[in-house]
Amino acid sequence: MSFDLGVWYPQKRISNQQASEVYGRLCDGDTSGVVPHAEIDAFYAELTTRYPEIDAIPEEKAEDFDYCPWSCGLDRSPGHAIMSCVWSEATNVAKFVENLARKHGLAIFDPQSDKAFYPDGSGGAKRVTVRGVGWLLAVFTLLFAGVLLVYSEEIAPSRTPVVIYLLAGVCALAAVACLRQALRSR
Repeated sequence: MSFDLGVWYPQKRISNQQASEVYGRLCDGDTSGVVPHAEIDAFYAELTTRYPEIDAIPEEKAEDFDYCPWSCGLDRSPGHAIMSCVWSEATNVAKFVENLARKHGLAIFDPQSDKAFYPDGSGGAKRVTVRGVGWLLAVFTLLFAGVLLVYSEEIAPSRTPVVIYLLAGVCALAAVACLRQALRSR
């Protein structure tokens, strides 16, 4: 069993789900989700200075996981690096990679927890669903329209101004638009 991490230059903040998708594509050899950046090369140079590539270590160091914790060769491109280390060294490697990535302004993805972390220490962006917001707005505008109609009938049942009816109608139309958008964003 290995402990894996991926790093890339964060061109924008993405959700944990989106980062998981980027990571999956990187594991499949598709680098279209990342952009080449000089900091990846600088990160790799410092990483392999501390923990050399598994293919570059002398045979007598093969079982020295403090020297080389990798369970396989590093996967990298000008836009990313993916590391797999032996489980016994996961804590040490994760801490080192986290500090090094932060130093170079890189995002880290931890596939074990399905979470992305950014150079400022924050996590992956929360994905705000249009569907949830649409439903909330629809309910609010319908309630507001209802309150307008009930209130206007209580203060002047026979002389309710036309403006109140128009405003309630606009709220109802807005609610319908929000519901349509929420249903479309499924």
